[in-house]
Amino acid sequence: MTEYFVPTRPSETEFTEKRSTFIGHVWPVETEEEARARIDETRKKYHDARHNCWCYLIKDGPVRYSDDGEPQGTAGQPMLNVFQKEKVVNVCCVATRYFGGVLLGAGGLVRAYTQSAKDALDAAGISVVRRWVAMEVPCSYARFEEVRRMVLRFGGVEENIDYGADVLLSVLIPEERAAEFSAHLVDATAGTIEAMEAGEAFRAVPLKG
Repeated sequence: MTEYFVPTRPSETEFTEKRSTFIGHVWPVETEEEARARIDETRKKYHDARHNCWCYLIKDGPVRYSDDGEPQGTAGQPMLNVFQKEKVVNVCCVATRYFGGVLLGAGGLVRAYTQSAKDALDAAGISVVRRWVAMEVPCSYARFEEVRRMVLRFGGVEENIDYGADVLLSVLIPEERAAEFSAHLVDATAGTIEAMEAGEAFRAVPLKG
């Protein structure tokens, strides 16, 4: 099974620590060239900032980071650690610092750049990229919530809900659990509900929570 995690969307966050302003950016990227372009764009946009520290991780590709003038090990590496901890790849992050005149010290810098990357990732959200089986599940309104709980139990996600005389759920189930989900659905409802396969897809789906 191939499965990996990526940012769901671009994001921008900001906070102030002892009069220094930190602006965090996260982008989903596919290549090192795309990551470098994002970094260059941000440097130009915030050309008057004291530091534009950055990192990027490309799946099966390069991993790079820069402290951009901050003391070695206080910015780029802590930012990178945020994404490595969450196992997120194909990501580029830039943390811009406008210096406020108060020194933060090495520990303070590590905490601030870690927070900048973490806040930006939280705002971007995380998606799981994997192979899914698309399924259509018709059910009565009485069993609707029960079926939704089954979908979640098998690691599935809802794509669409069509409310008519009955309810039709369009869901994505992880490929390796699709057969088990179908069998459980039939068993749990005494054969009154059956899932119909509607194809397969390899794609990113946002994680909940």
